[in-house]
Amino acid sequence: MSMLDLDLGWPAYRVIPVQRWQDGRIEAKEDAVAEEAPVALMYNGEPHVVMLATPLDLEDFALGFSLTEHIVSSVQEVETIRVFQRSEGIEVRVRIPEIRCESLEDKGRNMTGRTGCGLCGAATLKQAIRHPSPVVSNVSVTLFDLLKALNALHIHQRINQLTGAVHAAAWITPGQSDILVREDVGRHNALDKLIGCLARQGTDFSRGLVVVTSRASFEMVQKCAMVGIGMLVAISAPTGLAVRLAHESQMTLIGFTRDSSHVIYSHPERMVYP
Repeated sequence: MSMLDLDLGWPAYRVIPVQRWQDGRIEAKEDAVAEEAPVALMYNGEPHVVMLATPLDLEDFALGFSLTEHIVSSVQEVETIRVFQRSEGIEVRVRIPEIRCESLEDKGRNMTGRTGCGLCGAATLKQAIRHPSPVVSNVSVTLFDLLKALNALHIHQRINQLTGAVHAAAWITPGQSDILVREDVGRHNALDKLIGCLARQGTDFSRGLVVVTSRASFEMVQKCAMVGIGMLVAISAPTGLAVRLAHESQMTLIGFTRDSSHVIYSHPERMVYP
């Protein structure tokens, strides 16, 4: 798979003049605001869906989306990803085997995905609610690993530190110091970017865990299960559908994660306590 990384005219954030009221006074200040751009994903020249996303790491986004939406079954099926700036937004053109592209005609997306939407464009219940195969993962996570991941995540949220407006998804391998983070205004976009980057590096998804700075909604669990990730840790709450899918997929789902507490909703056997 080859990738062409262009210098896009859409920045990840902008600094703008604002008026700030604080302690009874109004002051002229500057503030960093996160950008979101319409990103059109096209397969073999045909439009599939337009998502609102942070215009950063779009090759990772396209690859991760292709895998988690089961448009392709492996990285090897993605031949090229090319990014083009247009006056109205950004086009990401993905080349895949024609037989895979033919199946897209039945998916019925071709719709606009809003920033907070994770199932945008699904035309039928069968397309929206998929049931991935059970996850095969023997990852073992200690309380120390979990707390270390939580602390490291805050440090690596570069855009959020400036804007306070984006989500992050992080990959951690227990016992290792490396952490990989991707950010986006959409929580599911951040996760797709992370999965795309990991897939491009040939990462074994069964050996680590994902931490997200959002709620654990159904599509977040579904995306992780599609690639074989065994543990999803969320800062906020899960939904009922997410918990049921995590049980069905044999995935460990943790929510309300803090320095001093967390709640395990499914398959607690992967957590190891002192």
